[in-house]
Amino acid sequence: MFETAISLETLVRERTAALEDVLARLSHANAELAVAHREAEAARTRLRDAIESLEDGFALFDSEDRLIMSNAAYRQFWPEVAALPAAAPFADVARAVAEGQRTIGALASPERWVAERVARHATADGVHVQALTDGRWLQINEIRTSEGGTVGIYTDITEVKAEDARERARELAERNLALQATLDTLSEGVCLYDQSQALVVSNGGLERILCLAPGDRRPIATQVELMAHCQRLGLEDPEVLDWRQAPGARRRARAQLGERVVEIRSTPILPAGMAYSFDDITDRLRYEAELREAAETLERRVAERTTELETEVAERRAVEVQLLAAKTAAEHANRSKTSFLAAASHDLLQPLNAARLFVAALSERRLALPTRALVRQTGVALDSVEELLEALFEISRLDAGAVQPDITAFELDRMIGALRIEFAAQAKQAGLSFDIPDTGLWVRSDFRMLRRVLQNFLSNALRYTPTGRVSVAVTCEGDEVRIAVKDTGRGIDPDNFEAIFEEFRRIAHHKGPAGKGLGLAVVRRACQMLDHTVEVASEPGQGSEFAVRVPLAAAGQTERTETGPRGRATGEDAGGTVLIVDNEDAILEGMQALLGRWGYAVLTAPSLAAARALDLARQRPALIIADYHLDDGQRGDAAITALRGDLGDLPALVISADRSDEVKASLAAQGIPMLHKPIKPGQLRALMRTMLGRGSTAGKVESVAAE
Repeated sequence: MFETAISLETLVRERTAALEDVLARLSHANAELAVAHREAEAARTRLRDAIESLEDGFALFDSEDRLIMSNAAYRQFWPEVAALPAAAPFADVARAVAEGQRTIGALASPERWVAERVARHATADGVHVQALTDGRWLQINEIRTSEGGTVGIYTDITEVKAEDARERARELAERNLALQATLDTLSEGVCLYDQSQALVVSNGGLERILCLAPGDRRPIATQVELMAHCQRLGLEDPEVLDWRQAPGARRRARAQLGERVVEIRSTPILPAGMAYSFDDITDRLRYEAELREAAETLERRVAERTTELETEVAERRAVEVQLLAAKTAAEHANRSKTSFLAAASHDLLQPLNAARLFVAALSERRLALPTRALVRQTGVALDSVEELLEALFEISRLDAGAVQPDITAFELDRMIGALRIEFAAQAKQAGLSFDIPDTGLWVRSDFRMLRRVLQNFLSNALRYTPTGRVSVAVTCEGDEVRIAVKDTGRGIDPDNFEAIFEEFRRIAHHKGPAGKGLGLAVVRRACQMLDHTVEVASEPGQGSEFAVRVPLAAAGQTERTETGPRGRATGEDAGGTVLIVDNEDAILEGMQALLGRWGYAVLTAPSLAAARALDLARQRPALIIADYHLDDGQRGDAAITALRGDLGDLPALVISADRSDEVKASLAAQGIPMLHKPIKPGQLRALMRTMLGRGSTAGKVESVAAE
């Protein structure tokens, strides 16, 4: 028991110490709570004092829309709130304000104002303005709190409203002054009456027209007085000044007011006014009368002059008829010339082609030297005739507009390289140094026409240079490429620079063959069509330089066509059978003689039907050569297509005197190369070697045929 008593005493002592500690902490917490309570009370007091110190009205409603706090400014705006019980709902507050008739809206319709005010308070969507019955304006800004209550700030903006009204009044006065100043600048008289028919505004022009004293508007102070005043001035029809309010009821009339003629316009002005304008047209009418009189006088003079001119016109018409007839005759003659040259090309070139074929076949034979010289002279004569005809045909096509440039970008070396090969043999035969460099440049032009220009330059240079050198110089100058052909010949007098570009104009020469006088005429026409500039520089005894300027083009990708042999060497004829389709017997005989000398077996036929009648299965041709124009409207390309249908895809080419772009385009689309008449045997032989030696189709040798 003693030990138990000691244990209990110890336990009681521990519990007593713990209780004392808890009581101490409780006492400390009570002290802190008292301090916090005093601080909260002080904060509430300060908040209440701050709200009371606000000039703006302040009201706080809880989540149940009960008024829990407001300041004196708020109660000053709404004194009825002071009589309400504590925590009064907002609907009671609004109803009390309406009963006190504090706002204009509540004065007009209390129930509607209360409903609208409660609805706006429920949304609490920002600022709105209320006009009070004592003349003040109140701005109300209501905002939701985080607990669902509403805070309202009520600000007196009467002074702001008054300042806005004063500002608007000033703006209106300034506008009225500007309007009055604008009206005073008008020569017309203007006046405006309001809905009570009282004068609102008028200008100085109206005083002048209506004979009013400066600044005295009393005679026209109302619309009725305006009508009476105008009648005193002599207005016979006052209806133009009637008061009209119907839409579009405008009226316009002339009236005599004293010594002046006035045009009066009346226009309704919304919402219920009228505007009148008075335009003094006396001087205008007088001017119009003077103009009419002057016009009548002028008409009389014109009639007199017309009578005098009729004789002159009749004489001029007679001269014009004569000139027109002469012009028509000249144009008809020019068209006849062009049409004749175009139509006669086939008939002229057919016998020339046959003659060249016979001469070429004859030159392949073993002949005595005198006979061989005659054959050579005959060939030279045929070459001269061919050059002349080609120049005439080209000039006629250029004049007739049958040649249209095909402007493309191409590598210049491709063109001048072909010219180097073409003229190298002629220069070597004449004993001249001949130099055409590589350039690496690209130009923009028509390939065929530019080549023709350079061919004529080189041909003339080689013809008229007995000794020395012929060269081509290519320089790049800005965005142009200058291609010049220089020679060391006799030179040309500058006085003849214009003459050398005319048809059949040749400068006297002392040695060498004479030209035809057409090459430079072709150059001029081609360059004019291409818009290229031609330049000439020469002195007698110092040689000549002919140049053409061509637009520079950016370098591009060029397609290269293989011209080397495949399978066979191109230096020897491939042999085989060749089918010739031509409607001219002389051409057939000449081709048979020429190709026979070259080691080919030749089959001839004047038409497609005759060709099909041959035993082509046994003597299968390796190549088809057809004239483009056959008898009865048949064409060589159609004959080639038909024979290929019978025999398979055979190499074929067309020979034609027709140099039109349409024929070239048609054959190019079919992949059939073409040679122009009269045929050059060397050109024909090279093309046949290429086609038969390579076994290629016509499309692969298009560039060879073009050369």
